[in-house]
Amino acid sequence: MVSNLLILYEAPPLALQLLLDGILIGAVFALAAYGMALVWGVTNIINIAQGEFVMLGGFIAVAFADHGLPPLFAVPVAAAALYGLGWVLFQTLIVHVIGRDMFNSVLATFGIAIVLQQLMGRVFGGADRIVESGLGTWSFFDGLVTVVQVKVLVFVYCLLLGVALALFLGRSRQGQAIRATAQEPRAASALGIKTRQIYAMTYALNAAICGAAGALAANAYTIHAYSGLSYTIRSFMIVVVAGVGNLAGVASAAMGLGVAESFAGFILGTQYQIAFVFGLLVAVLVFRNWRLGRQRRTLQ
Repeated sequence: MVSNLLILYEAPPLALQLLLDGILIGAVFALAAYGMALVWGVTNIINIAQGEFVMLGGFIAVAFADHGLPPLFAVPVAAAALYGLGWVLFQTLIVHVIGRDMFNSVLATFGIAIVLQQLMGRVFGGADRIVESGLGTWSFFDGLVTVVQVKVLVFVYCLLLGVALALFLGRSRQGQAIRATAQEPRAASALGIKTRQIYAMTYALNAAICGAAGALAANAYTIHAYSGLSYTIRSFMIVVVAGVGNLAGVASAAMGLGVAESFAGFILGTQYQIAFVFGLLVAVLVFRNWRLGRQRRTLQ
């Protein structure tokens, strides 16, 4: 670890490389996390199947590539397919935990995650998969810093989807109904908003966002049938740090996590990168609990 720190000190361009890599993958984290924030804020459900939705979207892109189709065309297909899956899951399972203790939703969505993991493992196998984009690489500082073009493309697509989602929630009638239901579901229902349909649409929209994020991620990063949990943990941590309903905060926290994870992977070793994410989650939860306890004592 000390030797890796010395390398960073002696080669500043390498630190720039890690920074760029973290920012680029942070856009994928942000997209998945905003979907979780949306569901959490509207339905009060913590969706443990978040990462599995992302992986499923990625495998749709892989299937497109395997059949000779442009993988980026899989993004709207993955979003539509996951929207339908999210709608079905809500109507059959999630609807029964709405309004109940949050622990029930955790158990229900954890069960969904396990089922999706096993199905993806059976259908797509247990090997790491990635879509070959065919795009090149930009080099800077005599080749010390490289930027993979497809990662930049994925970054831009994620930003555009994030902006489109913000505009949808802010200006469309459905988006206004979602925000009204999140603020006060009883008042929204009294005003004629069909809250159950809003809940279903919100959960399905979250699945669609994850599907699009996964289809984009598969073009630049490896996906695996059993690696969805890491995306769920990242999304949960980002939402805890940023807060529900804070798009700018989610984006900032996601970029920060991507950068921190990139540096940790280099300094500690890639084999400890996921362990770093889990450790960081524990630290965040402990800090939030301490901060909430301090605020309660201040109010008393």
